[in-house]
Amino acid sequence: MRINNNIMALNAHRQLGINQTNASKSMERLSSGMRINRAGDDAAGLAISEKMRGQIRGLKQAQRNAQDGISLIQTAEGALNETHSILQRMRELAVQASTDTYTLTDRKEIQKEINQLLDEIDRIADKTYFNTKKLLDGNFSGKFHIGANQGDNMDISINAMSTDQLGTLTKSGGATSFSDTTYQVGGNDITLNGTYTGTTNGKLYLKSVAEDNGFKYQYSTDGTNWSDLKKKTEVEGVTLTFTGAPTSEESVEIELVAATSNINSLEVADSDIDGLDSDLTDDDVENKLGAGNVGVLTQKGADAAITNINDAIELVSAERSKLGAIQNRLEHTIANLGTSAENLQAAESRIRDLDMAEEIMAFTKNNILQQAATAMLAQANMAPQSVLQLLG
Repeated sequence: MRINNNIMALNAHRQLGINQTNASKSMERLSSGMRINRAGDDAAGLAISEKMRGQIRGLKQAQRNAQDGISLIQTAEGALNETHSILQRMRELAVQASTDTYTLTDRKEIQKEINQLLDEIDRIADKTYFNTKKLLDGNFSGKFHIGANQGDNMDISINAMSTDQLGTLTKSGGATSFSDTTYQVGGNDITLNGTYTGTTNGKLYLKSVAEDNGFKYQYSTDGTNWSDLKKKTEVEGVTLTFTGAPTSEESVEIELVAATSNINSLEVADSDIDGLDSDLTDDDVENKLGAGNVGVLTQKGADAAITNINDAIELVSAERSKLGAIQNRLEHTIANLGTSAENLQAAESRIRDLDMAEEIMAFTKNNILQQAATAMLAQANMAPQSVLQLLG
């Protein structure tokens, strides 16, 4: 019998320590729900699961990237929807202007609306943004990152949707040259727009001067010192026939100054030709007022504008179809990314997550063993006391 080293107590104490450690680990796992709480729990499993976690988070972010891409596509496509509406209205106006029940004055009013619609198409192309990026000016080109790894990109670009790209849509009723054409003034006031080729730089002032055989025109660059035109310009009532010009190659702005009671004022202005009516041929009107490929000032021009606008509609349709296809692709991409992330999450769960039922069984066992070891340690500590009976 020995009392210095109680081997039974030492053994019970060692087993108690083991059981306490195991119970402590079981409690940690049950509290966290994780099988691996530190690298020591499963070094290889930790490394594999962390790599999987990187993939899972990358896939989820790629889903968000794809959703942002869809939002961008929808922004551009929504703007082009309005461009389509504008083009359809322009086509309707072109059909309206194609019938000769309308006069030049009527067609000019139609042309005004078409010109405004063309300006709006350009404004939409220049001012459609997503996160400060312009989408429809032809400069948007980039990549959508739609995967968890390097290089998982898709390229996207959006064509310019301005009037100069949609079949080069151009206005009518622009610059006017004043030569070899008879204009019928519809009232005392008329505004003409354009440039006059054949004088020095600066403004060219014209005024009518009475002569024995009618009128001639004089010109001045300062509005005070007047000189005769080298060719006469005749005035019959309020019908003006411009037949000549000063000899020089510079283009200048014209301000026509009236000197007779028949014509109250004639001056150059900004953009449109107002107050003008004419019995000119289609070719004369288009030559002087500008045909434009969506010009409807003549029957021939309006008829041709229908086809030109159709071509523009097809270009916008093609771009919208492309954007719609990209959106559909991104929606499939999002679905695929979601499936991949889900399956990878399941694999990571099998490595990292705890089987709660199994661990509760282990915890129960360790708890019972801990209590048993404590009882045995108490019994082992009582054993040396039997030596006292020998001393009695």
